[in-house]
Amino acid sequence: MALTIKVGKAGGRLTAGLLKWAIRKYLAQAQTPKIHHGKQTVKQLVSQGAGVQNIEITGKNIKSFERVARKYGVDFALKKDPAQGKYLVFFKARDADALNAAFAEYAGKSLNRSAQKKPSLLGQLSHFKEIAKNLTRDTAKNREKGGVEL
Repeated sequence: MALTIKVGKAGGRLTAGLLKWAIRKYLAQAQTPKIHHGKQTVKQLVSQGAGVQNIEITGKNIKSFERVARKYGVDFALKKDPAQGKYLVFFKARDADALNAAFAEYAGKSLNRSAQKKPSLLGQLSHFKEIAKNLTRDTAKNREKGGVEL
């Protein structure tokens, strides 16, 4: 990296000081590894040094679980077990309480969703189309107004 700046004596000292500070910050940042949060790979989760636990879940709707886990700030990794068709959720041991709360909310949402089956919009639309088709219009003319009377 090369940087050329033409400045006076005081400006040169200021620029040199800023460059030294920037280089120190860059080197300090390069030495500390980046800590991932939220959904991540199992390798990234294990490399953070905290104890890792896992739970088996058999849900098809993993995206809604991810949304709830992000809300609670849980660091987790999902791994699908192809032999059994189940998902393994790996998480840090210190996140156990937050994960329990996230699972409780996720289970509540999934139970409420299955309990409240809303009627199909396409079904309702076809029903109202049939009703509208069966309505008959009276086409007798209204002589006072000069138009069609309904």
